[in-house]
Order: sequence, then structure tokens, then C-alpha cells
Amino acid sequence: MAARLKEKYLAEVVPELRTRLGRSNVMQLPKLDKIVVSIGLGEAIQNAKALESAERDLATVCGQHPVITRAKRSVAAFKLRSGMPIGIMATLRGRLMYDFFDRLVNVVLPRLRDFRGLSRDSFDGRGNYNLGMKEQIVFPEIDYDKIDKVRGLQVTIVTTAERDDEARSLLELMGMPFEKN
Repeated sequence: MAARLKEKYLAEVVPELRTRLGRSNVMQLPKLDKIVVSIGLGEAIQNAKALESAERDLATVCGQHPVITRAKRSVAAFKLRSGMPIGIMATLRGRLMYDFFDRLVNVVLPRLRDFRGLSRDSFDGRGNYNLGMKEQIVFPEIDYDKIDKVRGLQVTIVTTAERDDEARSLLELMGMPFEKN
């Protein structure tokens, strides 16, 4: 069974993108490549349990086991040595990516307090979109009673688009709620 959002991409988004971007070849059209969800854990230097609970939360949200990211260099001011665990991340592709994007757009973002739409300026110049969230409890999979601390997380949506305007068109057609100008 294919993901609901992938079917929408093939049936509705592809024909609309062909007319908007003026491309005849379907392979030239932008599409979702991967979604990277990460949590930075500066507190993991003092508290090793923070890493375990954040890892459990991220695995619950993403549906796959995250990897631990480690410090590349030592910073004496932060009592950080090279190789110490300072964060976790999960890279989603294929069905998991489409399912996560579907939940993000249709369930999580509408649950945010005072949500008026996502910023149109969070593209990086190469067609990728970055979104920061202040708390992981907006995801319905997370049980509020089982978390030890509210943590923020970073979501990076990587597309195959070469320019930001192409990626913006793709994400708008996929249902991403950008703020009105």
C-alpha cells in the first residue's frame, strides 16, 4: 500500500508542477528527497539520561531508531570534548518520509498555539526547508506523562528542487501551510 501523500503527489501535484514550471519531462520536476528530524542535546554533557529519553521520543515520532550525533571538536568553555554525544537525528526516506510529512502538515502544525502559517523565508537557497519546533509534545504519539523535559526539535525537508521557488511550489501543492503575504 502506497502512502496517501505519494499518491497525491503523482495524481495532483505532478500535473500542476508541469504547468507551473513549464517542464515537459516528469523527471525534471522537484520531489521530496528526505526529511531529517534532529534534537540538539547540550544538556547530555551533564545528564546522560537526557539522551535516552530524547532518543525514545524521537523514535516514537519518526517510527525509526535515531542515531547519536557526536561533537566534532572540543570546546573548553562548554566542557565539551571531541566525540561526546551532543544530539540525535533520524533521516526518513520513502514511505516513512511521506507518512511523517502527512502527519506534520495535517495533524501537528494545526495543533500549534497561535499558528498562522509557516515562514516563506526558511529556505536555504538550494530548495531545502528548515522548520524548528519548540516542543516535542505537539506530536500526538508522545504521551505527555512519560516525558521528562520539553525539548525542541529541528525538521529539515530536503527536496530535489534546484531553486527555492520550485521547492516552495512543491511544498505548497503538497499541503504545507505557508503564511499569507
